[in-house]
Amino acid sequence: MSFFSSMIWIALSFLFFTVMVAVISAWKTRDDKLDTAEGYFLAGRGLPGIVIAGSLLLTNLSAEQLVGTNGQGWASNMSPIGWEVGALFTLFALALWFLPTYLKMGTTTIPQLMEARFGRGTKLMFSFVIVVMYSILNLPVILYSGAVVFENIFDISGIFGISKFQAVAILCVVIGIIGGCYAIFGGLKAVAVSDTINGIGLIIGGLMIPFLALTLLGHETTGGGLVEGVKYLVQTEPEKLNAWASWDAAEPALPWPLIFTGMFFNNLYWWCTNQSFVQRALAAKSLKEGQKGAIYCGFLKTIGFFYLVLPGVIAYHLPSIQDKLAAAGSSAIDFAYPALVSAVVPKPVMGFFAAVLFGAILSSFNSVLNSASTMFTLDLYRTAINPKASDMQCVKVGKIYGTCAGTVAICVAPFVMFAQGITTFLNSMSQFVSLPILFTVLGALIFRKAPKYAPKVITAVHVIAYGAFMIIKPCYPTSGEPIHYLYAIAVLFVVEFAIMWYLNKYRGTEEYVPADVGAVDLTPWKYRHIVCIIGIILAIGIYILFSPIGIAA
Repeated sequence: MSFFSSMIWIALSFLFFTVMVAVISAWKTRDDKLDTAEGYFLAGRGLPGIVIAGSLLLTNLSAEQLVGTNGQGWASNMSPIGWEVGALFTLFALALWFLPTYLKMGTTTIPQLMEARFGRGTKLMFSFVIVVMYSILNLPVILYSGAVVFENIFDISGIFGISKFQAVAILCVVIGIIGGCYAIFGGLKAVAVSDTINGIGLIIGGLMIPFLALTLLGHETTGGGLVEGVKYLVQTEPEKLNAWASWDAAEPALPWPLIFTGMFFNNLYWWCTNQSFVQRALAAKSLKEGQKGAIYCGFLKTIGFFYLVLPGVIAYHLPSIQDKLAAAGSSAIDFAYPALVSAVVPKPVMGFFAAVLFGAILSSFNSVLNSASTMFTLDLYRTAINPKASDMQCVKVGKIYGTCAGTVAICVAPFVMFAQGITTFLNSMSQFVSLPILFTVLGALIFRKAPKYAPKVITAVHVIAYGAFMIIKPCYPTSGEPIHYLYAIAVLFVVEFAIMWYLNKYRGTEEYVPADVGAVDLTPWKYRHIVCIIGIILAIGIYILFSPIGIAA
Protein backbone atom coordinates (compact mmCIF):
# COMPACT_ATOMS: atom_id res chain seq x y z
CA MET A 1 0.00 0.00 0.00
CA SER A 2 1.51 3.35 -1.08
CA PHE A 3 1.91 6.24 1.33
CA PHE A 4 -0.88 8.18 -0.41
CA SER A 5 -3.25 5.21 -0.33
CA SER A 6 -2.41 4.59 3.33
CA MET A 7 -3.22 8.19 4.25
CA ILE A 8 -6.52 8.05 2.36
CA TRP A 9 -7.49 4.83 4.13
CA ILE A 10 -6.49 6.25 7.54
CA ALA A 11 -8.51 9.40 6.89
CA LEU A 12 -11.60 7.51 5.73
CA SER A 13 -11.61 5.00 8.60
CA PHE A 14 -11.03 7.84 11.08
CA LEU A 15 -13.94 9.85 9.67
CA PHE A 16 -16.21 6.80 9.54
CA PHE A 17 -15.81 5.95 13.24
CA THR A 18 -15.93 9.59 14.37
CA VAL A 19 -19.07 10.35 12.35
CA MET A 20 -20.69 7.09 13.48
CA VAL A 21 -20.26 8.15 17.14
CA ALA A 22 -21.79 11.56 16.41
CA VAL A 23 -24.77 10.06 14.51
CA ILE A 24 -25.53 7.48 17.22
CA SER A 25 -25.25 10.12 19.95
CA ALA A 26 -27.63 12.43 18.06
CA TRP A 27 -30.11 9.60 17.46
CA LYS A 28 -30.07 8.44 21.08
CA THR A 29 -30.74 12.01 22.32
CA ARG A 30 -33.25 13.05 19.62
CA ASP A 31 -36.26 13.09 21.97
CA ASP A 32 -34.50 14.44 25.06
CA LYS A 33 -35.84 17.55 26.75
CA LEU A 34 -32.89 19.91 26.89
CA ASP A 35 -34.87 22.98 27.96
CA THR A 36 -34.85 22.01 31.65
CA ALA A 37 -31.87 22.18 34.02
CA GLU A 38 -32.25 18.51 34.95
CA GLY A 39 -32.61 17.40 31.34
CA TYR A 40 -29.61 19.39 30.09
CA PHE A 41 -27.20 19.06 33.01
CA LEU A 42 -28.22 15.63 34.34
CA ALA A 43 -29.61 13.87 31.25
CA GLY A 44 -33.07 13.92 32.84
CA ARG A 45 -31.76 11.54 35.51
CA GLY A 46 -32.17 8.71 33.04
CA LEU A 47 -28.74 7.15 32.48
CA PRO A 48 -28.46 3.33 32.77
CA GLY A 49 -25.53 1.62 34.47
CA ILE A 50 -23.60 0.66 31.33
CA VAL A 51 -23.67 4.25 30.01
CA ILE A 52 -22.55 5.61 33.39
CA ALA A 53 -19.66 3.11 33.46
CA GLY A 54 -18.49 4.06 29.97
CA SER A 55 -18.77 7.78 30.63
CA LEU A 56 -16.93 7.51 33.96
CA LEU A 57 -14.11 5.59 32.28
CA LEU A 58 -13.76 8.01 29.36
CA THR A 59 -14.03 11.10 31.57
CA ASN A 60 -10.99 9.84 33.46
CA LEU A 61 -9.09 8.58 30.43
CA SER A 62 -7.40 11.27 28.35
CA ALA A 63 -4.62 11.47 25.82
CA GLU A 64 -2.39 12.89 28.52
CA GLN A 65 -3.04 9.80 30.64
CA LEU A 66 -2.40 7.39 27.76
CA VAL A 67 0.94 9.03 27.06
CA GLY A 68 1.83 10.05 30.62
CA THR A 69 1.05 6.83 32.50
CA ASN A 70 2.72 4.69 29.86
CA GLY A 71 5.67 7.05 30.06
CA GLN A 72 5.78 6.46 33.81
CA GLY A 73 5.86 2.71 33.18
CA TRP A 74 8.69 3.18 30.69
CA ALA A 75 10.69 5.30 33.15
CA SER A 76 10.06 3.24 36.29
CA ASN A 77 8.21 -0.10 36.53
CA MET A 78 4.64 -1.38 36.85
CA SER A 79 3.97 0.58 40.06
CA PRO A 80 1.85 3.21 38.21
CA ILE A 81 -0.86 0.52 37.91
CA GLY A 82 -1.87 1.75 41.36
CA TRP A 83 -3.68 4.64 39.72
CA GLU A 84 -5.80 2.19 37.74
CA VAL A 85 -6.30 -0.81 40.02
CA GLY A 86 -6.53 1.43 43.09
CA ALA A 87 -9.46 3.30 41.57
CA LEU A 88 -11.58 0.16 41.94
CA PHE A 89 -11.75 0.57 45.72
CA THR A 90 -12.88 4.20 45.57
CA LEU A 91 -15.43 3.47 42.83
CA PHE A 92 -16.87 0.83 45.14
CA ALA A 93 -16.93 3.48 47.90
CA LEU A 94 -18.85 5.76 45.52
CA ALA A 95 -21.39 3.02 44.79
CA LEU A 96 -21.92 1.77 48.33
CA TRP A 97 -21.45 4.86 50.45
CA PHE A 98 -21.42 8.23 48.68
CA LEU A 99 -24.00 7.68 45.92
CA PRO A 100 -26.95 6.68 48.15
CA THR A 101 -26.68 10.02 49.99
CA TYR A 102 -26.17 12.00 46.76
CA LEU A 103 -29.24 10.53 45.07
CA LYS A 104 -31.32 10.72 48.24
CA MET A 105 -30.68 14.48 48.37
CA GLY A 106 -31.31 14.87 44.63
CA THR A 107 -27.82 16.34 44.28
CA THR A 108 -27.11 18.10 40.98
CA THR A 109 -23.66 19.42 41.87
CA ILE A 110 -21.26 18.77 44.73
CA PRO A 111 -21.36 22.46 45.79
CA GLN A 112 -25.16 22.12 46.03
CA LEU A 113 -24.63 19.44 48.66
CA MET A 114 -22.11 21.71 50.40
CA GLU A 115 -24.72 24.46 50.62
CA ALA A 116 -27.31 22.12 52.08
CA ARG A 117 -24.84 21.03 54.76
CA PHE A 118 -22.65 24.06 55.48
CA GLY A 119 -24.37 27.07 53.94
CA ARG A 120 -24.22 29.38 50.95
CA GLY A 121 -20.75 30.79 51.69
CA THR A 122 -19.08 27.38 51.56
CA LYS A 123 -20.84 26.57 48.31
CA LEU A 124 -19.78 29.81 46.62
CA MET A 125 -16.18 29.48 47.83
CA PHE A 126 -15.65 26.01 46.40
CA SER A 127 -17.77 26.64 43.28
CA PHE A 128 -15.69 29.63 42.27
CA VAL A 129 -12.37 27.85 42.82
CA ILE A 130 -13.43 24.72 40.93
CA VAL A 131 -14.98 26.58 37.98
CA VAL A 132 -11.83 28.70 37.59
CA MET A 133 -9.59 25.59 37.71
CA TYR A 134 -11.74 23.78 35.15
CA SER A 135 -12.11 26.71 32.78
CA ILE A 136 -8.75 28.47 32.86
CA LEU A 137 -6.36 25.62 33.59
CA ASN A 138 -7.78 22.15 32.89
CA LEU A 139 -9.51 22.78 29.56
CA PRO A 140 -6.52 24.37 27.76
CA VAL A 141 -4.17 21.64 29.01
CA ILE A 142 -6.57 18.88 27.88
CA LEU A 143 -6.70 20.43 24.41
CA TYR A 144 -2.96 20.96 24.27
CA SER A 145 -2.02 17.48 25.50
CA GLY A 146 -4.47 15.87 23.05
CA ALA A 147 -3.12 17.93 20.16
CA VAL A 148 0.47 17.04 21.05
CA VAL A 149 -0.35 13.34 21.14
CA PHE A 150 -1.89 13.49 17.67
CA GLU A 151 1.05 15.49 16.38
CA ASN A 152 3.60 13.06 17.85
CA ILE A 153 1.86 9.91 16.62
CA PHE A 154 0.66 11.04 13.20
CA ASP A 155 3.20 13.80 12.34
CA ILE A 156 0.58 16.33 11.23
CA SER A 157 3.24 19.01 10.78
CA GLY A 158 5.29 16.75 8.49
CA ILE A 159 2.32 15.69 6.40
CA PHE A 160 1.11 19.24 5.75
CA GLY A 161 4.49 20.96 5.86
CA ILE A 162 3.69 23.31 8.74
CA SER A 163 5.36 24.10 12.05
CA LYS A 164 4.73 22.15 15.27
CA PHE A 165 2.98 25.17 16.76
CA GLN A 166 0.68 25.52 13.76
CA ALA A 167 -0.16 21.81 13.84
CA VAL A 168 -0.95 21.96 17.55
CA ALA A 169 -3.07 25.10 17.08
CA ILE A 170 -5.11 23.50 14.27
CA LEU A 171 -5.66 20.33 16.29
CA CYS A 172 -6.73 22.38 19.34
CA VAL A 173 -9.35 24.15 17.20
CA VAL A 174 -10.69 20.88 15.76
CA ILE A 175 -10.82 19.07 19.11
CA GLY A 176 -12.30 22.11 20.88
CA ILE A 177 -15.07 22.69 18.33
CA ILE A 178 -16.17 19.05 18.09
CA GLY A 179 -15.97 18.49 21.85
CA GLY A 180 -17.80 21.74 22.48
CA CYS A 181 -20.65 20.70 20.19
CA TYR A 182 -21.30 17.60 22.31
CA ALA A 183 -21.12 19.45 25.62
CA ILE A 184 -22.87 22.70 24.64
CA PHE A 185 -25.63 21.56 22.29
CA GLY A 186 -26.22 17.99 23.43
CA GLY A 187 -26.00 18.28 27.20
CA LEU A 188 -24.78 15.54 29.51
CA LYS A 189 -26.57 12.68 27.78
CA ALA A 190 -24.90 13.35 24.43
CA VAL A 191 -21.57 13.43 26.26
CA ALA A 192 -22.33 10.19 28.11
CA VAL A 193 -23.56 8.30 25.02
CA SER A 194 -20.55 9.33 22.94
CA ASP A 195 -18.29 8.38 25.86
CA THR A 196 -19.79 4.89 25.97
CA ILE A 197 -19.28 4.23 22.26
CA ASN A 198 -15.77 5.64 22.36
CA GLY A 199 -15.15 3.56 25.48
CA ILE A 200 -15.89 0.35 23.58
CA GLY A 201 -13.57 1.46 20.80
CA LEU A 202 -10.90 2.47 23.27
CA ILE A 203 -10.93 -0.91 25.00
CA ILE A 204 -10.60 -2.66 21.62
CA GLY A 205 -7.94 -0.27 20.33
CA GLY A 206 -6.10 0.06 23.63
CA LEU A 207 -5.93 -3.68 24.23
CA MET A 208 -4.70 -4.14 20.67
CA ILE A 209 -1.48 -2.19 21.35
CA PRO A 210 0.21 -4.52 23.90
CA PHE A 211 -0.55 -7.64 21.80
CA LEU A 212 0.92 -6.03 18.71
CA ALA A 213 3.86 -4.68 20.71
CA LEU A 214 4.63 -8.05 22.30
CA THR A 215 4.49 -9.71 18.88
CA LEU A 216 6.94 -7.16 17.47
CA LEU A 217 9.15 -7.53 20.54
CA GLY A 218 9.30 -11.29 19.98
CA HIS A 219 10.12 -10.80 16.30
CA GLU A 220 12.88 -8.24 16.90
CA THR A 221 14.57 -10.05 19.80
CA THR A 222 14.28 -13.76 18.98
CA GLY A 223 12.68 -13.92 15.53
CA GLY A 224 9.52 -15.34 17.08
CA GLY A 225 6.09 -13.90 17.78
CA LEU A 226 3.70 -13.13 20.65
CA VAL A 227 4.75 -16.00 22.94
CA GLU A 228 8.44 -15.23 22.51
CA GLY A 229 7.72 -11.58 23.18
CA VAL A 230 6.02 -12.43 26.47
CA LYS A 231 8.91 -14.68 27.47
CA TYR A 232 11.44 -11.97 26.67
CA LEU A 233 9.47 -9.39 28.70
CA VAL A 234 9.24 -11.68 31.74
CA GLN A 235 12.79 -13.01 31.63
CA THR A 236 14.64 -9.77 30.80
CA GLU A 237 14.79 -7.33 33.72
CA PRO A 238 11.78 -8.82 35.53
CA GLU A 239 12.01 -5.99 38.08
CA LYS A 240 10.39 -3.76 35.43
CA LEU A 241 7.22 -5.81 35.99
CA ASN A 242 7.18 -5.14 39.74
CA ALA A 243 4.22 -3.06 40.90
CA TRP A 244 5.64 -2.72 44.43
CA ALA A 245 8.10 0.18 44.29
CA SER A 246 10.27 0.82 47.36
CA TRP A 247 8.91 3.16 50.03
CA ASP A 248 11.39 5.88 49.03
CA ALA A 249 11.05 5.50 45.27
CA ALA A 250 11.23 8.74 43.31
CA GLU A 251 8.56 9.87 40.91
CA PRO A 252 7.25 8.69 38.52
CA ALA A 253 7.25 5.42 40.51
CA LEU A 254 4.51 5.01 43.12
CA PRO A 255 5.96 3.94 46.51
CA TRP A 256 4.08 0.95 47.88
CA PRO A 257 2.85 2.57 51.16
CA LEU A 258 0.95 5.12 49.07
CA ILE A 259 -1.20 2.39 47.55
CA PHE A 260 -3.06 2.19 50.88
CA THR A 261 -2.74 5.83 51.99
CA GLY A 262 -2.07 8.92 49.89
CA MET A 263 -3.22 7.51 46.57
CA PHE A 264 -6.38 6.06 48.12
CA PHE A 265 -7.26 9.41 49.75
CA ASN A 266 -6.53 11.22 46.49
CA ASN A 267 -8.75 8.77 44.59
CA LEU A 268 -11.57 9.32 47.09
CA TYR A 269 -11.55 12.97 46.06
CA TRP A 270 -11.41 12.28 42.32
CA TRP A 271 -13.91 9.43 42.06
CA CYS A 272 -16.30 10.29 44.89
CA THR A 273 -16.39 14.10 45.09
CA ASN A 274 -15.00 15.55 41.83
CA GLN A 275 -17.86 17.08 39.86
CA SER A 276 -16.70 16.06 36.37
CA PHE A 277 -16.63 12.39 37.44
CA VAL A 278 -19.51 12.21 39.90
CA GLN A 279 -21.93 14.04 37.59
CA ARG A 280 -22.32 10.88 35.51
CA ALA A 281 -23.47 8.87 38.52
CA LEU A 282 -25.74 11.71 39.68
CA ALA A 283 -27.60 11.34 36.38
CA ALA A 284 -28.54 7.71 37.11
CA LYS A 285 -32.17 6.72 36.59
CA SER A 286 -32.06 4.92 39.97
CA LEU A 287 -29.65 4.05 42.77
CA LYS A 288 -29.47 0.52 41.34
CA GLU A 289 -28.27 1.79 37.95
CA GLY A 290 -25.88 4.28 39.54
CA GLN A 291 -24.29 1.53 41.63
CA LYS A 292 -24.02 -0.72 38.59
CA GLY A 293 -22.27 2.06 36.66
CA ALA A 294 -19.71 2.78 39.38
CA ILE A 295 -19.00 -0.90 40.03
CA TYR A 296 -18.75 -1.77 36.32
CA CYS A 297 -16.30 1.10 35.91
CA GLY A 298 -14.26 -0.30 38.79
CA PHE A 299 -13.84 -3.56 36.89
CA LEU A 300 -12.91 -1.67 33.72
CA LYS A 301 -10.22 0.19 35.68
CA THR A 302 -8.61 -3.07 36.81
CA ILE A 303 -7.74 -3.90 33.20
CA GLY A 304 -6.58 -0.35 32.53
CA PHE A 305 -2.96 -1.24 33.32
CA PHE A 306 -2.93 -3.40 30.20
CA TYR A 307 -3.13 -0.38 27.90
CA LEU A 308 -1.99 2.39 30.26
CA VAL A 309 1.20 0.99 31.84
CA LEU A 310 2.24 -2.28 30.17
CA PRO A 311 2.86 -0.71 26.72
CA GLY A 312 5.32 1.67 28.35
CA VAL A 313 7.25 -1.24 29.86
CA ILE A 314 7.26 -2.98 26.47
CA ALA A 315 8.55 0.22 24.85
CA TYR A 316 11.49 0.10 27.27
CA HIS A 317 12.56 -3.21 25.70
CA LEU A 318 11.61 -2.71 22.03
CA PRO A 319 14.85 -2.32 20.00
CA SER A 320 13.38 -0.53 16.95
CA ILE A 321 12.32 2.59 18.86
CA GLN A 322 15.35 3.03 21.11
CA ASP A 323 17.13 5.44 18.75
CA LYS A 324 14.03 7.60 18.52
CA LEU A 325 13.67 7.68 22.32
CA ALA A 326 17.36 8.39 22.80
CA ALA A 327 17.08 11.33 20.41
CA ALA A 328 14.20 12.71 22.49
CA GLY A 329 16.52 13.06 25.49
CA SER A 330 14.79 14.27 28.63
CA SER A 331 11.44 14.32 26.78
CA ALA A 332 11.60 10.58 26.06
CA ILE A 333 9.09 9.84 28.82
CA ASP A 334 6.43 11.59 26.71
CA PHE A 335 7.54 9.94 23.47
CA ALA A 336 7.55 6.30 24.62
CA TYR A 337 3.88 5.60 23.89
CA PRO A 338 3.61 7.60 20.64
CA ALA A 339 6.78 5.91 19.35
CA LEU A 340 5.39 2.48 20.26
CA VAL A 341 2.06 3.17 18.54
CA SER A 342 3.78 4.39 15.38
CA ALA A 343 5.90 1.24 15.31
CA VAL A 344 3.24 -1.43 15.96
CA VAL A 345 -0.13 -0.26 14.62
CA PRO A 346 -0.69 -1.45 11.02
CA LYS A 347 -1.60 1.30 8.57
CA PRO A 348 -5.01 -0.26 7.70
CA VAL A 349 -6.20 0.10 11.32
CA MET A 350 -4.37 3.32 12.18
CA GLY A 351 -7.47 5.33 11.26
CA PHE A 352 -9.62 3.37 13.71
CA PHE A 353 -7.03 3.81 16.45
CA ALA A 354 -6.80 7.52 15.67
CA ALA A 355 -10.59 7.82 15.99
CA VAL A 356 -10.56 5.97 19.32
CA LEU A 357 -7.78 8.20 20.61
CA PHE A 358 -9.65 11.24 19.33
CA GLY A 359 -12.71 10.04 21.26
CA ALA A 360 -10.69 9.80 24.48
CA ILE A 361 -9.45 13.36 24.00
CA LEU A 362 -12.95 14.62 23.22
CA SER A 363 -14.37 12.85 26.26
CA SER A 364 -12.05 14.58 28.70
CA PHE A 365 -12.65 17.97 27.09
CA ASN A 366 -16.42 17.84 26.75
CA SER A 367 -16.86 16.25 30.19
CA VAL A 368 -14.91 19.01 31.96
CA LEU A 369 -16.62 21.67 29.83
CA ASN A 370 -20.07 20.27 30.69
CA SER A 371 -19.23 20.15 34.40
CA ALA A 372 -17.83 23.70 34.34
CA SER A 373 -21.02 24.93 32.66
CA THR A 374 -23.17 23.05 35.17
CA MET A 375 -21.38 24.48 38.20
CA PHE A 376 -21.17 28.02 36.82
CA THR A 377 -24.87 28.06 35.98
CA LEU A 378 -26.40 26.28 38.96
CA ASP A 379 -23.89 27.12 41.70
CA LEU A 380 -22.82 30.65 40.78
CA TYR A 381 -25.30 32.23 38.36
CA ARG A 382 -28.47 30.87 39.96
CA THR A 383 -27.15 31.37 43.48
CA ALA A 384 -25.36 34.72 43.41
CA ILE A 385 -26.42 36.49 40.19
CA ASN A 386 -30.01 35.58 39.32
CA PRO A 387 -31.71 33.41 41.98
CA LYS A 388 -35.03 33.64 40.14
CA ALA A 389 -33.67 32.33 36.85
CA SER A 390 -35.95 29.80 35.14
CA ASP A 391 -34.72 26.44 33.89
CA MET A 392 -34.75 27.71 30.31
CA GLN A 393 -32.65 30.73 31.30
CA CYS A 394 -30.19 28.44 33.10
CA VAL A 395 -29.81 26.20 30.06
CA LYS A 396 -29.21 29.29 27.88
CA VAL A 397 -26.62 30.65 30.31
CA GLY A 398 -24.95 27.23 30.49
CA LYS A 399 -24.61 27.14 26.70
CA ILE A 400 -23.26 30.69 26.57
CA TYR A 401 -20.74 30.00 29.32
CA GLY A 402 -19.71 26.71 27.71
CA THR A 403 -19.16 28.51 24.40
CA CYS A 404 -17.09 31.24 26.06
CA ALA A 405 -15.02 28.80 28.14
CA GLY A 406 -14.42 26.57 25.13
CA THR A 407 -13.35 29.52 22.98
CA VAL A 408 -10.92 30.78 25.62
CA ALA A 409 -9.49 27.26 26.01
CA ILE A 410 -8.96 26.96 22.23
CA CYS A 411 -7.17 30.31 22.13
CA VAL A 412 -4.97 29.61 25.16
CA ALA A 413 -4.18 25.92 24.53
CA PRO A 414 -1.49 26.24 21.80
CA PHE A 415 0.52 28.62 23.98
CA VAL A 416 0.79 25.99 26.70
CA MET A 417 3.67 24.76 24.51
CA PHE A 418 5.76 27.64 25.89
CA ALA A 419 5.00 26.88 29.54
CA GLN A 420 7.45 24.57 31.26
CA GLY A 421 6.08 21.83 33.51
CA ILE A 422 2.43 22.88 33.15
CA THR A 423 1.10 19.35 33.70
CA THR A 424 3.08 18.87 36.89
CA PHE A 425 1.94 22.30 38.03
CA LEU A 426 -1.73 21.42 37.41
CA ASN A 427 -1.44 18.07 39.21
CA SER A 428 0.06 19.83 42.20
CA MET A 429 -2.58 22.56 42.10
CA SER A 430 -5.41 20.04 42.28
CA GLN A 431 -4.10 18.85 45.63
CA PHE A 432 -4.72 22.27 47.13
CA VAL A 433 -8.47 21.61 46.99
CA SER A 434 -8.70 17.79 47.06
CA LEU A 435 -8.89 17.10 50.79
CA PRO A 436 -10.89 20.25 51.71
CA ILE A 437 -13.56 19.22 49.20
CA LEU A 438 -13.48 15.60 50.37
CA PHE A 439 -13.89 16.53 54.06
CA THR A 440 -16.65 19.02 53.27
CA VAL A 441 -18.59 16.23 51.57
CA LEU A 442 -17.83 13.88 54.47
CA GLY A 443 -19.52 16.46 56.66
CA ALA A 444 -22.81 15.33 55.11
CA LEU A 445 -21.99 11.64 55.46
CA ILE A 446 -20.21 11.00 58.76
CA PHE A 447 -19.37 14.32 60.49
CA ARG A 448 -23.00 15.36 60.71
CA LYS A 449 -22.61 17.53 63.83
CA ALA A 450 -19.56 19.48 62.65
CA PRO A 451 -20.17 23.26 62.81
CA LYS A 452 -20.70 25.26 59.62
CA TYR A 453 -17.26 26.85 59.83
CA ALA A 454 -15.51 23.44 59.74
CA PRO A 455 -14.76 23.47 55.97
CA LYS A 456 -13.09 26.86 56.26
CA VAL A 457 -10.86 25.59 59.08
CA ILE A 458 -9.91 22.50 57.08
CA THR A 459 -9.24 24.57 53.97
CA ALA A 460 -6.98 27.01 55.83
CA VAL A 461 -4.97 24.22 57.49
CA HIS A 462 -4.65 22.27 54.25
CA VAL A 463 -3.62 25.16 52.00
CA ILE A 464 -0.99 26.41 54.46
CA ALA A 465 0.47 22.95 55.20
CA TYR A 466 0.44 21.66 51.62
CA GLY A 467 1.75 24.98 50.32
CA ALA A 468 4.66 24.78 52.78
CA PHE A 469 5.41 21.23 51.59
CA MET A 470 5.48 22.33 47.96
CA ILE A 471 7.77 25.28 48.75
CA ILE A 472 10.20 23.36 50.97
CA LYS A 473 10.14 20.18 48.84
CA PRO A 474 11.70 17.87 51.47
CA CYS A 475 13.74 14.87 50.31
CA TYR A 476 14.01 11.22 51.36
CA PRO A 477 16.85 10.78 53.87
CA THR A 478 17.96 7.58 52.11
CA SER A 479 18.18 8.72 48.50
CA GLY A 480 18.05 12.51 48.53
CA GLU A 481 15.16 12.41 46.00
CA PRO A 482 12.13 14.68 46.59
CA ILE A 483 9.44 13.06 48.73
CA HIS A 484 6.38 12.03 46.71
CA TYR A 485 3.62 14.63 47.12
CA LEU A 486 1.11 11.92 48.02
CA TYR A 487 3.00 11.34 51.28
CA ALA A 488 1.96 14.88 52.20
CA ILE A 489 -1.64 14.01 51.33
CA ALA A 490 -1.41 10.88 53.49
CA VAL A 491 -0.24 12.87 56.54
CA LEU A 492 -2.69 15.73 55.97
CA PHE A 493 -5.61 13.32 55.66
CA VAL A 494 -4.92 12.02 59.17
CA VAL A 495 -4.48 15.56 60.55
CA GLU A 496 -7.63 16.89 58.90
CA PHE A 497 -9.65 13.82 59.86
CA ALA A 498 -8.63 14.45 63.50
CA ILE A 499 -9.70 18.11 63.20
CA MET A 500 -13.10 17.17 61.77
CA TRP A 501 -13.57 14.51 64.43
CA TYR A 502 -12.77 17.03 67.19
CA LEU A 503 -15.08 19.70 65.76
CA ASN A 504 -17.83 17.14 65.26
CA LYS A 505 -17.57 15.74 68.81
CA TYR A 506 -16.73 18.80 70.92
CA ARG A 507 -17.94 21.77 68.86
CA GLY A 508 -20.85 20.06 67.21
CA THR A 509 -24.27 21.52 66.60
CA GLU A 510 -27.59 19.84 65.84
CA GLU A 511 -27.09 16.71 63.75
CA TYR A 512 -27.59 17.16 60.02
CA VAL A 513 -30.03 14.68 58.45
CA PRO A 514 -30.01 14.49 54.62
CA ALA A 515 -33.49 15.00 53.23
CA ASP A 516 -35.02 12.51 50.81
CA VAL A 517 -36.39 14.56 47.90
CA GLY A 518 -37.65 11.53 46.00
CA ALA A 519 -35.55 12.25 42.92
CA VAL A 520 -35.03 8.58 41.97
CA ASP A 521 -35.79 5.08 43.19
CA LEU A 522 -33.34 4.37 46.05
CA THR A 523 -33.61 0.57 45.93
CA PRO A 524 -29.98 -0.67 45.88
CA TRP A 525 -28.60 -3.28 43.49
CA LYS A 526 -28.99 -6.60 45.29
CA TYR A 527 -25.76 -8.08 43.89
CA ARG A 528 -23.60 -5.08 44.82
CA HIS A 529 -21.76 -6.70 47.74
CA ILE A 530 -20.88 -9.99 46.08
CA VAL A 531 -19.71 -8.24 42.90
CA CYS A 532 -17.56 -5.86 44.96
CA ILE A 533 -15.95 -8.81 46.77
CA ILE A 534 -15.13 -10.41 43.40
CA GLY A 535 -13.60 -7.11 42.28
CA ILE A 536 -11.41 -6.84 45.39
CA ILE A 537 -10.17 -10.41 44.90
CA LEU A 538 -9.33 -9.54 41.27
CA ALA A 539 -7.38 -6.44 42.35
CA ILE A 540 -5.40 -8.43 44.92
CA GLY A 541 -4.67 -11.06 42.27
CA ILE A 542 -3.28 -8.42 39.90
CA TYR A 543 -0.95 -7.08 42.59
CA ILE A 544 0.24 -10.61 43.39
CA LEU A 545 0.89 -11.24 39.69
CA PHE A 546 3.05 -8.12 39.36
CA SER A 547 5.13 -8.75 42.47
CA PRO A 548 8.34 -10.58 43.43
CA ILE A 549 6.25 -13.65 44.22
CA GLY A 550 4.67 -13.43 40.77
CA ILE A 551 6.21 -12.66 37.38
CA ALA A 552 8.53 -9.94 38.77
CA ALA A 553 10.75 -12.50 40.53
